[in-house]
Amino acid sequence: MSIFVKRKTRDREMLQQSAEREFKRQFFGLLLVIVTWSLAMGWLLALATNAQSATPSAEIGTIDVVPAQYQLGQELYLENCSTCHIGLPPAVLPTQTWKNLLQDSQHYGAQLKPLVDPQRILVWKYLSTFSRVQLDDEETPYRLNNSRYFKALHPGVKLPRPVQLDSCVSCHPSASDYNFRRLTAEWK
Repeated sequence: MSIFVKRKTRDREMLQQSAEREFKRQFFGLLLVIVTWSLAMGWLLALATNAQSATPSAEIGTIDVVPAQYQLGQELYLENCSTCHIGLPPAVLPTQTWKNLLQDSQHYGAQLKPLVDPQRILVWKYLSTFSRVQLDDEETPYRLNNSRYFKALHPGVKLPRPVQLDSCVSCHPSASDYNFRRLTAEWK
């Protein structure tokens, strides 16, 4: 073999090795970018999800943390409904019950002045977001003791007959402040 062919073969091998090194460098560079991006996104996601838990539950008060877009609806709900009785968390009754209660001026034997728009819409958005769906074959409950949601949230609790909205205070001492997280020592 001539020197010229040997040199050409050696040059070709050197070029191939150089190309392989360049490919490895680019591959590891891309891998480093992906790992860095993933770590940064994970860190940001952890910060976002920990924002809720940074608020002590004693300060939250309600059962669910209410996002800003529903807070006015919650305030209007409490302003209109908790003047006569304890405001119930929307989760204890299905969405259909809340819809019917908002549309009916007859409220458990009392004649109420119905809410008008835009307040009614804000209250409805709050209630429909935080209430639960009703099964197709289920009757719409209008009393707590008929609500499967209430029963599911209170397993093993012997409910007084009849259930009164004010009886919530016997287990939830801050219920009148719409704080159902705080329980009596018996239930902690």
